[in-house]
Amino acid sequence: MSVARLMSVLLLVYALGQQVRAEPNPITIRMHHLRVGAEREWSDFPETPESTRLSLSFAAKSSDKVSTLRLRQQDVKQTWKVRLNNEDLGGLLIDENDMVIYFQVPPGILVDGVNQLRIEQQGNQSDDIRVGDIWIDDRSVTQVLGEATVDLSVVDADRQQPIPCRITILNADGALQTPGCQSNDHLAVRPGIVYTSTGHASFGLPEGSYRVIVGRGFEYSIDESELAVKAGDKISRTLSIRREVPTEGYVACDTHVHTRTHSGHGDATVQERMITLAAEGIELPVATDHNAHIDHDPFAREMKVRRYFTPVVGNEVTTRTGHFNIFPVAQGAKTPDHRSDEWKQTLGNIFDVPGVQVAILNHARDVHGGTTPFAPQQFNDAVGENTAGWYMGFNAMEVVNSGATQTDVLQLFHDWMALLNRGYSITPVGSSDSHDVGRHFVGQGRTYIRCDDRDASNIDVARATESFMHGNVMVSYGLLAELKVNGRYQSGDLAKVAGDEVTVDLRILGPRWVSVDKVMLFANGELVREQAVEDGDHRAQLAGVLWADQWKLSTAHYDRHLVAIAVGPGIQSLHWRTAKPYQPDTIDPKTSVLGCSGAVWLDADGDGERSSARHYAEEIVSRARGDLQVLFNDLSHYDSAVAAQTALLLQASGHSLIDEAIQQHLANASESTSRGFKRYFDAWREGQLARQAR
Repeated sequence: MSVARLMSVLLLVYALGQQVRAEPNPITIRMHHLRVGAEREWSDFPETPESTRLSLSFAAKSSDKVSTLRLRQQDVKQTWKVRLNNEDLGGLLIDENDMVIYFQVPPGILVDGVNQLRIEQQGNQSDDIRVGDIWIDDRSVTQVLGEATVDLSVVDADRQQPIPCRITILNADGALQTPGCQSNDHLAVRPGIVYTSTGHASFGLPEGSYRVIVGRGFEYSIDESELAVKAGDKISRTLSIRREVPTEGYVACDTHVHTRTHSGHGDATVQERMITLAAEGIELPVATDHNAHIDHDPFAREMKVRRYFTPVVGNEVTTRTGHFNIFPVAQGAKTPDHRSDEWKQTLGNIFDVPGVQVAILNHARDVHGGTTPFAPQQFNDAVGENTAGWYMGFNAMEVVNSGATQTDVLQLFHDWMALLNRGYSITPVGSSDSHDVGRHFVGQGRTYIRCDDRDASNIDVARATESFMHGNVMVSYGLLAELKVNGRYQSGDLAKVAGDEVTVDLRILGPRWVSVDKVMLFANGELVREQAVEDGDHRAQLAGVLWADQWKLSTAHYDRHLVAIAVGPGIQSLHWRTAKPYQPDTIDPKTSVLGCSGAVWLDADGDGERSSARHYAEEIVSRARGDLQVLFNDLSHYDSAVAAQTALLLQASGHSLIDEAIQQHLANASESTSRGFKRYFDAWREGQLARQAR
């Protein structure tokens, strides 16, 4: 045999050897339920865990080469370490999603005979998890994840041009599959998730069956493809998505955006954040790293995505008694002093920063640093009153924070409407509070600001800020609730009304992959109409409009604010999964998507002003001059919001609401008056009990 012939045979044998797929060694094929702590986290876990840690023995051979440990994890919120033969391989990913992850095993760790794998939590905070389907493979992670190659292109279906997007990769079990690629100049990668700024991604996959889903945030459709992958395959796919939700004249804004680079926690580098912003369709992102002014403009240019959004310099002013997102910040401005516990001092420092016009109260129902701003101890949620005397000088508040959702998804909306009744001018805000690439991703909660959106790279920040402060917004967490009064007045507007009724036009917007099951209309925070939505009920012909209707509402002789809120079932699909509550008060929560219109004010008294329930309560008390009969007669012509504010004023002036005289009047009062007084008294009593319990 000639030398050339021999070399050809040897090369063929080598190539065939390379294509032989090594069989991994199973350590355990089932999932194991673990928990540290006595309290069950969620009702879908058994009351009693299998153990507090996983300890498994398995047979293997020693190796002087790198090998791979593969496992599947679910619902991980705390820190869990993975150790092989007492060597630390790393930790489970802190991520509640179902995913398959991989650990590189250095040479010399595996031994001949019995080996020991341990997975255990660091700390004692209760955390129910499932972990299992664990295998050892004698190849490197790169080899395991590179058995086949997938080239994926995503285009805008209408323009047939590449478009930034998120790619979600699910294995045959429905878990997020770690791909064989890394973050780079156009990709941001996590298990099961590849964000691309160019519309193209190339990644490896192990042999198996997969489902790939592509999308671009709330406004876009999704497309998907099934992949049957064999070792050595090179697969190419082109998928297409299109804008479905009609948001012309509105800019998609996320007012709460973090990076690990500048906040020091989470996992998104600032470069990865630029890619995710472009891929989720956020047109006006506000940088809000903790106590730092960060300008994303140079990073957006570095990553070649500046044409997709206009970055805004902001800051999350993080204090012991509350967190405030602020914007816009002038270039070169000093950061405000965040050391005070007094809101008046903190907010004074904030508005002294050059350029700053907006201060958003963040996640007011969450515990941070031992303080919950809207806890009953210092906040009466019936009347929007801070009973501890804290200065309420912010001009916006988060009603949706998709990284820290509430068990009662409407609670913060009720708080906001109570503040409007109290007379504060507060803009409702939806945001993501994203610190991560894939876990709580950027732009899931967002705020739509009414302003010119034709050029995402050149949004007029001053005009957008002015519109935001005026309340010309809609809040989105998977839905949008669009409200018009008399065919022209929208969120933030003061509607001139005359006659006995107004016309209310409602549209609920969303992509085809979400649904709505209830639409509510509130006047002064009180539910005045509710409509259950059956599948296909009132579905408009226009793409992106899930439901539409026109309602008639009786007017009153006094001003009120109208707010529309739509709610639907939470998304379970891992391409856009809605998270369970951040600090739950139940082990059996339900997740929801929702949208809020913002407030339209009805100028019924014709004075050209937004007159609050508090304003009318003050007039009623003043007119009565201490005569309870006059007061309650007058009050009978107003709603429960005015009655609740009146109850507050009476109690503040020295009256006891349980006095016999007041109780006698309440016994004969209108239903709305009685309801308002009861609502205030119940909230006041809750605050009293909370303060006594401290």
